[in-house]
Amino acid sequence: MTASADARGTELGRYLKARRAQVRPEDAGLPVGAGVRRTPGLRREELAVLAGVSVDYYIRLERGRETNPSPAVVDALGRALRLRGDGYERLHELAELASGRASELTACTDHTVRDSILRMLESVRPLPAYVVSRYNRVLAANPPGRRLLPGLWDWPLEQRNLTRYLFLHPLGRTLYEPWLDTVALSVAHLRAVAGADPDDPELTTLVGELVLKSPEFASLWERYDVCERGGGQKSFRHPKVGPMTLTYEVMQLARTGGQRMVVYQAAPGSPDEEAMLRLESAGARPEPTPAGHPEPATEPHRAGVS
Repeated sequence: MTASADARGTELGRYLKARRAQVRPEDAGLPVGAGVRRTPGLRREELAVLAGVSVDYYIRLERGRETNPSPAVVDALGRALRLRGDGYERLHELAELASGRASELTACTDHTVRDSILRMLESVRPLPAYVVSRYNRVLAANPPGRRLLPGLWDWPLEQRNLTRYLFLHPLGRTLYEPWLDTVALSVAHLRAVAGADPDDPELTTLVGELVLKSPEFASLWERYDVCERGGGQKSFRHPKVGPMTLTYEVMQLARTGGQRMVVYQAAPGSPDEEAMLRLESAGARPEPTPAGHPEPATEPHRAGVS
């Protein structure tokens, strides 16, 4: 087995172990029995029986020593683990990567935002909008998009990551309501996009920092929940414009190595829209321009090239 195959198999094993710990025996139709269980969730032996595979085979799969499970075995494991939606799809993706049946999503990380995308950011004003990398680094934003995230722009360019902001910035911890639900979704999304390349340097640096500095992040990361986010709703308690609930859409940008544009809006004529529109001018101040990247004041802020 090559080193890369071993790494992919280990990531599949981590996922199986994390999800196994979240299934109670009674949920799977198994007797609980007497005494205290030392294992959270299902034991390996119980999951193997439920999935119809040998215990030895499952142990090798979870430890990354078996990297070629058949689609039928993966389906059986997904049913035994009670996976649905994104969680079920993630299991299949990791199994395909472990077996080499799928190519890894390891396109070169690109932090350059194309001029055409910057013009799109301007065109949606006064709607708040920004562009993020695969791992949630904020690469560009229009003025209301910058003001939607107070305090983020005080950090150096390379530190402006939404997940880091949620856990480590004081304003990031009070901006969203409820905060815990918001961060749980953020970590689940990070898990979803990280599965194809768990050793990416940008990802490992971010996760290593947050695990050390935030017990909440460490706990959520270990759960291995996954969720692909294509849109939804967020409630804010914004220090400049007050409370508001906004819907948002997430658009994947082609030929960008995983960049996404996020655009917020509110129902026309609603108090939420009135608050959102105040972002256009609330607390307006010039944003710092990255050295070597002069730009007109009317252009959206860009993160530059890394």
